[in-house]
This record gives sequence, structure tokens and C-alpha cells, in this order.
Amino acid sequence: MTLDSPNAERRALITGATAGIGAAFARRLADDGWHLVLVARDASRLNDLAAELGGRHGRQMETISADLSTDDGCAAVERRLADGGPIHLLVNNAGISLNRPFLRSSVDDEARLLRLNVHAVMRLTLAALGPMTERRGGAVINVSSVAGFGAVMPGSTYSASKAWVTNFSESVGQSARPFGVRVMALCPGYTRTEFHERAGINMSKTPEWMWLRADDVVDEALRDLRKGKLVSIPAWKYKLAVAGLRHAPRRLLQAVARDTRGRIGRDEH
Repeated sequence: MTLDSPNAERRALITGATAGIGAAFARRLADDGWHLVLVARDASRLNDLAAELGGRHGRQMETISADLSTDDGCAAVERRLADGGPIHLLVNNAGISLNRPFLRSSVDDEARLLRLNVHAVMRLTLAALGPMTERRGGAVINVSSVAGFGAVMPGSTYSASKAWVTNFSESVGQSARPFGVRVMALCPGYTRTEFHERAGINMSKTPEWMWLRADDVVDEALRDLRKGKLVSIPAWKYKLAVAGLRHAPRRLLQAVARDTRGRIGRDEH
């Protein structure tokens, strides 16, 4: 079975499934006839989404309420990846940012960011790839960010965590490809979701033209996955931005970096 087989019994597991890009993946895949395993912390929202999608499409909907910044939460999802109906697509979407600079942060907050953005992605990717490589088929999409291509958020560690996700996915994708398994980093720019609101980040000054729709991000991600790309960057404007981040002199990038969520003024030292 391949991911593109229209009549196959295909099953996807999506983390951070109740909002934003995760919810857009859930709705798109349900529309395409996939069975889903939905993972998030909020059990009530999970059950509502599962009922909505299951009722509309008649597909199997499983839910796992888990905090993936904890070992117990990761272990619960790892068990599902190992047992039950096979998972043909894993979407690692859950992630957080912090609305404070590193110099004003705490070990607990920074550790939680790393556990969710990095550690959980590593654990669940590894758990999924074992069965997929044995079956010689399957795919993993790790949701990263354009921010991972440069230190565009002075003082923030979010971009560093996403740099790891992109590099990790590209590297593992090369090693999984001979087994018929695809691994891809999805690197969107600013996307209309609950992400910034939950982090308490004021995005009101971000120009309208910079925003992407979550549904469009998912559409382009799935097209790039079918093409076998290791890294997907939705929208031409962000493809140009990444080219600049990759090739522009570091001193120039540091001079024009405008995201201020991580800055500390002299009066705050």
C-alpha cells in the first residue's frame, strides 16, 4: 500500500490535532478517506473533533489525550504507534513558543519547549519508523518553521528548536528513503492559527500579506510529500525568505531581525 492509494485503508496519527495546522491536516485527511488517530491535551476538544469528522465521513476516529512534553504522554502515543491498526502517516504538529527572552526565561519553561518541540518529535518519529520500514511504506511530516533557517527572533529559543526539527527530518528522510518511507519537514511562515494567541504573542503589527491559511499550508505539504521532498516551504514569498536566510550575510540578518518577542531593553537587564 502507498500513501496515494485511493481505496486503501489508510490511517494517520496527528499530534496537536485540535487547532491550527493540526486540525487542518485532520479535516483534509478525513475528506480524503483516511482513518485518524487524534492527539492533543484537551480531551473535550478532541472528542468534539472526532465526533464531527467521524459523523461527516464515516471513518474510524481514535483519540489520545496526552501532554507530549511529558514522558508519560510520549509513551502513550508510542504505544499506539506500535500496537493496533498500522499508522501510515504520522504528523508531528504539536509545538510551543515562549513569549519571553532567554535571559528572562526559566529552566522549566525552556525544558518544556525542548521536550515538546524536539524530544517528542524525536521519540514519535523513531517509534513510527520501525513499523514503517518493516512494511516498506509510510511517511512522517514534522511541522517545523521558516524561523528555523535563521536567528530571526533575537533572544528566542523557538527558532533554534525548529532548526533542529528541519535538520533532523532532512537527515532521517535520506536514511528512510531506501525503505520506501518518506520523512519531510514542513516549514511554514506566519499561519492563521491559535499558536501565537496561546503563547501570548502580539502579532497585530504583522502585515496581512505575510499570513498563510492553514488549509493552504496542508495542501502544499501533501503535494510536496507526494513529490518526495525532504523539506516543504509553502508559498513563494516564504521560499524567497528562506533563500535570503540561507545566503544573506549574518551581520545583515542580525541588523534586520525585527521580531521583538525575545529582545531585552537596557532597562530590563
